[in-house]
Amino acid sequence: MQKRILLLGSGELGKEFVIACQRLGQHVIAVDSYDQAPAMQVAHQCEVINMLDGEELDRIVAKHKPDLIVPEIEAIRTERLYDYEKQGMQVVPSAKAANFTMNRKSIRDLAATELRVRTPKFLYASSLDELIISVNKIGFPCVVKPLMSSSGKGQSVIKDITDIEMAWSAAGKARGEATRKVIVEEFIEFESEITILTVTQKNGETLFCAPIGHRQERGDYMESWQPAAISSGQLQRAQKIAQKVTTALGGAGIWGVEFFLTKDDVYFSELSPRPHDTGMVTLAGTQNFNQFELHARAVLGLPIPEIKLERNGASAVILTESAGTEPVYSGLEEAANFPDTDFRIFGKPVTRPFRRMGVALAYGRKESTDELRARAAEVAKTIEVR
Repeated sequence: MQKRILLLGSGELGKEFVIACQRLGQHVIAVDSYDQAPAMQVAHQCEVINMLDGEELDRIVAKHKPDLIVPEIEAIRTERLYDYEKQGMQVVPSAKAANFTMNRKSIRDLAATELRVRTPKFLYASSLDELIISVNKIGFPCVVKPLMSSSGKGQSVIKDITDIEMAWSAAGKARGEATRKVIVEEFIEFESEITILTVTQKNGETLFCAPIGHRQERGDYMESWQPAAISSGQLQRAQKIAQKVTTALGGAGIWGVEFFLTKDDVYFSELSPRPHDTGMVTLAGTQNFNQFELHARAVLGLPIPEIKLERNGASAVILTESAGTEPVYSGLEEAANFPDTDFRIFGKPVTRPFRRMGVALAYGRKESTDELRARAAEVAKTIEVR
């Protein structure tokens, strides 16, 4: 049966989700704050609104009467989602999940206090003076993040006392003066970071994708690879934590659950109740279903018998260095000459420094993930955006 799906946020992750839904015969309305966002280019209908305006959100929901509401970003008046859920609409994965994960305090308190999973030590601050006190309690180095932000926006590493005021300023610019609250985290000397893509089903068991390794710069993902190296004991602990947190939040869909791996332990870091940017590596055919197909099947209630790792893969982002409109891409022909690779251009109409404009992919059954990472990076380097 065809469902009407209202997609709130229409970036590159939403675009691949729309494609997956259309292949299953669904009708998608893509919403974002600007016209011609990537997912709008492939959706049946689109709307341009400020999703932080509750009345505008109510208007769009009333206009389209969706069966499912699928948030793709955090910047939404998520408290409104509870009302839509009460009206009988399915919020993906759930209104509670969307509301809790928009605010780092809610999800961290749930994980550390209620569920008692291992996280970095943390404190909160709502003023510069509180930040100074919290940093001194946590110790140097430490990490400061706005309570409400995504993709590393406003995140800073404080190495000594001279960095504190700059970190406070960066957090304020990310979310605005009125909402300037931060979390101060212990800096974990981790060996690697991983994402466990976790799929919760309406009428089936929770499933896990093979672990994904990733590297960040400026708090944002630069490359990812699958499978990531992890001991069986650490993998079991990570999967147990992922299942515990997703069960507490409820609903069906895919979740990107992030962890720090030390030599002997696993620390819960963050969680996104939607396809994850590091999971774009699954577009390299690493699994029998990529993360967007898994999300679509899960939210529609279609059974997923199993998730199989088919081959190794790696992804590397294609960035732009300057601000402008109507971007021009070069090097596509050269990039297409690399064997066992692919790339996706997202179709964003506007550029700005370090904006993610595409992704390069590499895959193979015999090559190591290190070899594939190098190949994906070469493809990404070949493509220029101006």
